[in-house]
Amino acid sequence: MIQLQDIVVKFDDFEALHHINVHVKEGEFFTFLGPSGCGKTTTLRTITGFIEPVSGTVSMQGRDITHVPIESRNIGIVFQSYALFPTMTVRDNIAFGLKIKKLKKDVIERKVTEIARKVDLSDEQLQKAVSQLSGGQQQRVAIARALVTEPAIICMDEPLSNLDAKLRVQLRNELKKMQKDFGITTIYVTHDQEEALTLSDRIAVFNKGYIEQIGTPNEVYNHSATEFVANFIGDINRLEGDVIARLQLDPAKHHFIRLERVRVNRPAEDGVLTTQGTIESREYYGLYIKYYIRCAGQTVKVIEKNDGISIYEPGEQVTVGIHPADVMSY
Repeated sequence: MIQLQDIVVKFDDFEALHHINVHVKEGEFFTFLGPSGCGKTTTLRTITGFIEPVSGTVSMQGRDITHVPIESRNIGIVFQSYALFPTMTVRDNIAFGLKIKKLKKDVIERKVTEIARKVDLSDEQLQKAVSQLSGGQQQRVAIARALVTEPAIICMDEPLSNLDAKLRVQLRNELKKMQKDFGITTIYVTHDQEEALTLSDRIAVFNKGYIEQIGTPNEVYNHSATEFVANFIGDINRLEGDVIARLQLDPAKHHFIRLERVRVNRPAEDGVLTTQGTIESREYYGLYIKYYIRCAGQTVKVIEKNDGISIYEPGEQVTVGIHPADVMSY
């Protein structure tokens, strides 16, 4: 569907992207994930045409669009700030791209009404100025405006970042449903790991202008390709000293294990190393409990499902188990 081949982007002497290679499949929800300044938005802007690479090609449906003007790429864009016209009505904001294309008035009216219904904007809201809407409603307007021109692909640059936490979760779910309903190829930029894991079919993890790993949410989380990915995606323990020796791991490497992979007071299993530990503290989240356990000379973080019965107290002695197969080494 869309392919980046050996993309290099420079700003004066600074090389922002180093030979980026990505292939996004048709209908896929593909996320660019990484910390601020890692190159994810620069890559998105290269796809949309706001930035021209110094080398490499951008292809869409087999056609080279590297030097094609923005307006001729058939790509819908949702910006972080939404970039809506605050004094114009919702209807006129959505219709803006159609008017640029000089479609007939009745065609514009029909398309705007259809897309508004699909993104759950009422007739009453269509008559309001954008400035009168809530953040969540404005986000729907931005998505409707991007989709109404029937683009081949839609690019979203941190579209939920300006919303409060509760609304972000709500709209995240709506966004995924909309994408599935429309079946449109989507490229999504975020620094939020949870957002990336819940929304994406595949994720590209960026770091300092490079892509560290491309994979499904399960692959980047449970089979992190690099130490950076292991540390950036979710929470993790770095194993040290005595634990490394007892697991017979290579002391020249760094070893990590996810919190939910550490076993607490479980029945004996083949291959599982067990050691005694002491609960230092805990954090209660309702659905699960996060424990800090001192064992084998280090503090290990563990997540245990909250069954309402086995809740361990600070100072309590527990058995900690680790299976070598659950350890990621770099």
